[in-house]
Amino acid sequence: MKQAKVLAIIGPTASGKTNLALELATRHSMEIISLDSALIYQDMDIGTAKPNQEELKLVPHHLINIITPLQSYDVANFVDDCSRLINEINDKGKIALIVGGTMMYYNALVNGLNQLPTADDNIRSKIQDKKNAIGIAGLYQELLDLDPLSANRIKPSDSQRIERALEVFYISGKSMSYFFNQQQKQHQAKNIPTIALMPDNRLELHQHIELRFLQMLKLGFIDEVIEIKQKYPELDLNYPSMRCVGYRQIWEYLDGVYSKNEMIDKGIIATRQLAKRQLTWLRKFNPEVVIDPYLPLQDKRTIVEKFMR
Repeated sequence: MKQAKVLAIIGPTASGKTNLALELATRHSMEIISLDSALIYQDMDIGTAKPNQEELKLVPHHLINIITPLQSYDVANFVDDCSRLINEINDKGKIALIVGGTMMYYNALVNGLNQLPTADDNIRSKIQDKKNAIGIAGLYQELLDLDPLSANRIKPSDSQRIERALEVFYISGKSMSYFFNQQQKQHQAKNIPTIALMPDNRLELHQHIELRFLQMLKLGFIDEVIEIKQKYPELDLNYPSMRCVGYRQIWEYLDGVYSKNEMIDKGIIATRQLAKRQLTWLRKFNPEVVIDPYLPLQDKRTIVEKFMR
């Protein structure tokens, strides 16, 4: 990779992406673009493992703290913003370092994005009202009637995807399947040299996930959720921000749905499930370099720097 102008570091949660990115960016002329659908939210710091203020000052970071937990941001927004930022960073003579684990964002960036209708808050609100009235099973049945092909690809319990598929149909009168199968790509695919952090030992990843979740609790994760509930009284579990792992579990613990120990177990399990999905995506991407995330930091940096030459 000669005279690289863009580089991506992707990997599952708790794989040390941030530390490696900072190690590289402080030694090279780089700016970091976050590839993380959780870091976009203001006031959600501990549970998203957001870089701290000192780390954010070390290197310019982008797409962090850009919206409130009440606002929406989708994959099309990301592709637009990331594409613009790559050009702006390159115009400064710097390398754009894209770092994170939101694989849907990465997939859209490197493979292009289907031209789905943009989110509509009014329609989303109507879908939420309908879900409150007939339940997720009722929404799923409606999707089966309107768009059986999409419904058959979605689990009956996957509220987020069911609601998005219905939203697309309500806005356009066309099924999600139509957009996936018929429309041309909206964004041109990008060739981005990619480093993937993929653990050889899944058990080691699970141990890091558990340790990090427990550390987040020690740092005040529960208090963070309490403050978010107080600051944004209209917020509820139907907002995309509260689908971030850990936040939903703590929210339900605070509402008395289950005990603290149950919350901890559910939070760790949800994070492991996220990591499993991320690794499934990673195997499909065929990255140029794969590194065990639990090698010493200096060894990982050396591997990346050799690739960058």
